[in-house]
Amino acid sequence: MATFTNQATLSYNGGSTNSNIITGEIIEVLTVSKTAVVDTYRTPDKITYVISLINSGTTTLTGLSLTDNLGAYAVGNTTVYPLTYIPDSIRYYTNGTLVAAPAVGAAAPLTITGISVPAGGNATIIYETATNEFTPRGNEDSVTNTVTVTGAGLANAVTATESVSPVAAPDLAITKSVSPSVVAENGQITYTFLIENYGNTEASASDNVIITDTFNPILTGITVTYNGKAWTAPDSYTYNEATGEFATVAGQITVPAATFTQDAATGVITTTPGTATVTVTGTI
Repeated sequence: MATFTNQATLSYNGGSTNSNIITGEIIEVLTVSKTAVVDTYRTPDKITYVISLINSGTTTLTGLSLTDNLGAYAVGNTTVYPLTYIPDSIRYYTNGTLVAAPAVGAAAPLTITGISVPAGGNATIIYETATNEFTPRGNEDSVTNTVTVTGAGLANAVTATESVSPVAAPDLAITKSVSPSVVAENGQITYTFLIENYGNTEASASDNVIITDTFNPILTGITVTYNGKAWTAPDSYTYNEATGEFATVAGQITVPAATFTQDAATGVITTTPGTATVTVTGTI
């Protein structure tokens, strides 16, 4: 709510005197709220925002502009934007009716111009953003972005803020390789299972990570290692030499959280996954 003050001056016979100072308030007729459809994100991911504008006044507000700073923050002398507007994703509703979208600027921060809000009515703007190489990923991080609405009929800019955070969970991927890839009959081969955790928390024993595989051709006389240490059955794994079915025991595999490094010059964040390795060696 904006306030104003002013004072009159009375001049006569070469002199002057001042009146008392009066104070008034300008009631804002436009309110703005900003809501993310989801409150957590992964990288990569999409985040949809809903901007609600309500005009409690008796006059239609036209020619308004909205700016979304897309979570901008400074890295050294550089400003980076952890969200990227997805082109053509904007939807614009007036009193609940879909209408032609206003103009959208091409560069960050996001600018939307030509917005109108009917007297005693509302407008809703919905658009999508994508996470990018500047999006924070740690489990204590967040992206806070602010929309600012300006234009004729508004005494002051009106703002709204929303925060979203990375999903606090493991994010696992597995890669299988074989060595050697060409082997003679009755030869020995090694299967290597590399598990990578791109998430910001450890995959712990309680996450019950399990590898299952059916070896074809069937392996005999297998030996198994986990991060270079020998495993024994049935404590750490099970194997059926008749069917080739192999499985690790739940809770035996843990994978450290990823680490995240931000370039001090460019602001680009690099993810180094935590890893765990299981090998199975046997004769075909």
